[in-house]
Amino acid sequence: MGRKHRREPERNADRPAFFTYRDVENFHGEDWIVQTVTGSAATKTYRCPGCDHEIRPATPHVVAYPAQGLGGVDARRHWHKPCWAARHHRGPRH
Repeated sequence: MGRKHRREPERNADRPAFFTYRDVENFHGEDWIVQTVTGSAATKTYRCPGCDHEIRPATPHVVAYPAQGLGGVDARRHWHKPCWAARHHRGPRH
């Protein structure tokens, strides 16, 4: 019996495959685009602005950046999911 060739679902060219969820949320009076990153797509080490700890490779997390697009890549921040959820209860650590 022959195999059926299944088409891959078309991917939005504006959004890389490793972002699985995208939303707009308010933070400090500004709209931010928030995207989740899967553990398999997390290949670098980042520093979370919420707790000032490292986000190690293979750790699912969120990326947030201003919705207005100001600042480009430099404006993106990688957060632990719990730190992003608690961002209104504490300020960023420096």
